[in-house]
Amino acid sequence: MRKFTVQTSARFGNAIGVFDSGVGGLSVLRAIRAALPHEDLVYVADSGHAPYGDQTEAHITQRTLTVGRWLAEQGVKAITIACNTATVVAARSLREQTHVPVVAIEPAIKPAVALTRTGVVGVLATRQTVQSESVARLCAQYGEGKRMVLQACPGWVELVEQADLQSARTDALLRQFIEPLLAQGADTLVLGCTHYPFLISAIQSITGPEVTLIDPAEAVARELVRRLTDTLTPNASQPGSTRFFTTGDVTQVQQAVSHLWGHGAVVDALTSD
Repeated sequence: MRKFTVQTSARFGNAIGVFDSGVGGLSVLRAIRAALPHEDLVYVADSGHAPYGDQTEAHITQRTLTVGRWLAEQGVKAITIACNTATVVAARSLREQTHVPVVAIEPAIKPAVALTRTGVVGVLATRQTVQSESVARLCAQYGEGKRMVLQACPGWVELVEQADLQSARTDALLRQFIEPLLAQGADTLVLGCTHYPFLISAIQSITGPEVTLIDPAEAVARELVRRLTDTLTPNASQPGSTRFFTTGDVTQVQQAVSHLWGHGAVVDALTSD
């Protein structure tokens, strides 16, 4: 398995590592930063291999292990898989092969079932996620007596990667997959991909306020706090740092990160030997 090289120093000491197939995991990073303002964070966008949702399970597992192992080698104290597809395909493998805690996101089906009034819950995700055994298990475990409608949304990840959050093209692509769910009576929609929270405004303009959108990012941050209680930075006077890396086109990812995170963010290249 090839290793990564970077142009700048990449030992992260006691930071928290977060990764996704692209920039969508910034929605999780945002929740982690809000919950842990004094921790150093390292984010890897594996954009050179995105989107994971269109890849084979073998490829997704290989990428998850490559990025996860690299973060562990750099000294992070925890790894957050900010990608539903990587979680359902490869979280177990990463946990087995690393020595640090691994916190992973998964579609928030349990809270969605608790909130629905019509009994119809839509799950919006990538093809790999909606077809996974993990989602089938969650639906069977929590969805008894409810109608669970699983909807793959090809093209949505690319919208966010291009920071195309509000346009006629975006509206048309969102409607293509949302309106059939609304027609079936869905009043609760699970955002089963970390890219999708960046589309919340556009999605809500289609669904109206009566439809509830579920984003599990804050739950991931709470779990991370729980797992790291004994190793969190105590009473720090300075805010934690945030570093960004990508395996993709740095210029393109820099533009997306600047738009989604903030213009002070600097993205460094992460290349294979």
